[in-house]
Amino acid sequence: MKDLTTGKESRVIFQFALPMLLGNVFQQFYNIVDSIIVGNFIGKEALAAVGASFPIIFTLISLIIGIASGTTIVIAQYFGAKDIISVKKAINTLYVFLFFAAIFTTIVGILISEHLFRLLQLPAEILPQAKSYLNVFLLGTLAFFGYSGTSAILRGLGDSKTPLYFLIISTIFNIGFDLLFVLVFKWGIVGVAVATIISQGGAFVTAILYLNRYHKIIQFSFRELKFDKEIFRQSFRIGLPTGFQHTFVALGMMALIGIVNTYGTDVIAAYSVAGRIDSIAALPAMNFSAALATFVGQNLGANKPGRVRNGFKATLLMSSSVSVAVTIMVILFGNFLMSLFSPDPEVIRIGREYLVIVSAFYLVLSALFTTHGVLRGAGDTLIPMFITLVSLWLVRIPLSWYLSQRMGETGIWWAIPIGWFLGMFVS
Repeated sequence: MKDLTTGKESRVIFQFALPMLLGNVFQQFYNIVDSIIVGNFIGKEALAAVGASFPIIFTLISLIIGIASGTTIVIAQYFGAKDIISVKKAINTLYVFLFFAAIFTTIVGILISEHLFRLLQLPAEILPQAKSYLNVFLLGTLAFFGYSGTSAILRGLGDSKTPLYFLIISTIFNIGFDLLFVLVFKWGIVGVAVATIISQGGAFVTAILYLNRYHKIIQFSFRELKFDKEIFRQSFRIGLPTGFQHTFVALGMMALIGIVNTYGTDVIAAYSVAGRIDSIAALPAMNFSAALATFVGQNLGANKPGRVRNGFKATLLMSSSVSVAVTIMVILFGNFLMSLFSPDPEVIRIGREYLVIVSAFYLVLSALFTTHGVLRGAGDTLIPMFITLVSLWLVRIPLSWYLSQRMGETGIWWAIPIGWFLGMFVS
């Protein structure tokens, strides 16, 4: 646990953000390794199938994750106010909510998966593999929610290091199981999904066993879990706007993949790979924003608004500096990064084009994330929600369709930074 209400703002935010960043890099490493193995040992059709599945996965879990984020903010505020009893009630309430949400998500997702793929005009040669991957992946939703919820709780308590340790172990096992199931057992794309389920489940179980033995506040026990309606109502009020934001963003991603799907397997595979690299590149800005949100939550709970202002300025400077460095690296090594995932020259060419266009504007994205981090930490989640939805649904999606009619798939790539610019300007 870490108290973020004392010490130099830039230092405590950086120290809190760094383990989260490393943790999320390893979390993304799941997807990176999956895609590298799929692209090199199964084929570009399977690579496209995995890429087409993620917007649907994001859509199915986005509302739940958004609502859960409200509990994380409540935990941070209670912890900043030193109200440990309420902290424990909030933790138990989150676990109960995530358990039932995971069961619901799994059942609904498996029932509608094929219909969603057909709605998104996924090419016929990709659909069977995409459906198989998605349905198996969804069987691990309970493990995913459990581990993600535990990590979020620890971050709300100021502990961003412990989740990292479990995630590193989980990632190593994921790589091993990927190689075993795909190269040795020849399970194909299903083997990749099974490896992810086992690894995430192992991380969740290991984390619970460790916390029950060593943590002062978190003591996980099914028999002692109690649902507090008042705390959930408070968490729901804060988290619902973020949940709606995530949901509409996810639906937007589905709309975009629907546009991408009309260009065939090569473009879908390239978009999948470039999106993976793009996600890694955006992690510094996202994690500085998440660290700032917890920092703001604790300092407002401790009635220290001056530290919030200083923290915002420090985070903006740090995040912007890292974003410039990341842009340079992505532009210089774009071809090499794409070639790690697929030997197909057309997939590499299209993905490189995406990376050059989008990465030039990471500085804009970092400013947008930093501003939203302050607002979310203060519990004011409506403004980021509206800004994100407007920039996505009124700018990026219509522009993607319009520009793609005149520039091909390149127009889809240009619509991304234009949406970021609008969001940053309004923020």
